[in-house]
Amino acid sequence: MPMTGVEHDPTTLPARSVVLSLLLGSHPDPMSPGALIRAGAYFGISASTVRAALSRAVSAGDLRRADGGYALGPRLVERQRRQGEGIDDAETRWDGSWEMAVIVVTGRPGGDRASLREALSAHRLAELREGVWTRPANLRRSVEYAADPVLTTFRAVPDEDPAELAAGLWDLAGWSTRGCALRDLLTTTTEPAARLAVAAHVVRHLTADPLLPGPLLPREWPAADLRRVYAAYQAELRALTRDQ
Repeated sequence: MPMTGVEHDPTTLPARSVVLSLLLGSHPDPMSPGALIRAGAYFGISASTVRAALSRAVSAGDLRRADGGYALGPRLVERQRRQGEGIDDAETRWDGSWEMAVIVVTGRPGGDRASLREALSAHRLAELREGVWTRPANLRRSVEYAADPVLTTFRAVPDEDPAELAAGLWDLAGWSTRGCALRDLLTTTTEPAARLAVAAHVVRHLTADPLLPGPLLPREWPAADLRRVYAAYQAELRALTRDQ
């Protein structure tokens, strides 16, 4: 399946993104400058460019110096935690109830509204209507958003077919189609820089997985396969960047 701008462009990721991808794959272990330079050479990036990318990433707070090497900064640690939710936090049983969060305070600044939307989306909720967010209550993760004073939160059971409700809240067919394409690309792409670029798209796509209960998903949902091939790729990266 064609995916313009993903599969055939080995320059999709700049040096800084390559460095961050390598550190995301090695977390929580820091990486030495030597390991990062060797890995950069594998992706066609010169040592001086890797050093410059590391310096910029540290200045931006994306990386921190640790034990003579580099490790992820707090923002990227949190991002990786969210990526792991699909593996660690999905429950095997669901009682049919849904989480609901209703915004009960009006007149807030635009920045505050945008931050709250981002937080609710990060918790895999979808907006049913303006100010009303929901998702199936099938995740074990802490409902941190419930502490926000502008929200009222509760559990509810919809009267309508929950599968139809989920299909209206998330583009499940679109997510599945793109997920299958990314899975196949990561499996078949061989050029190192292009493959790393595909892996970065996989990460972003998995972050958008709504993590719904099985009964609400279309048939042949590719999330598990996509996580499996990405985990295999991460193992390859760890082997590549291991200090000799």
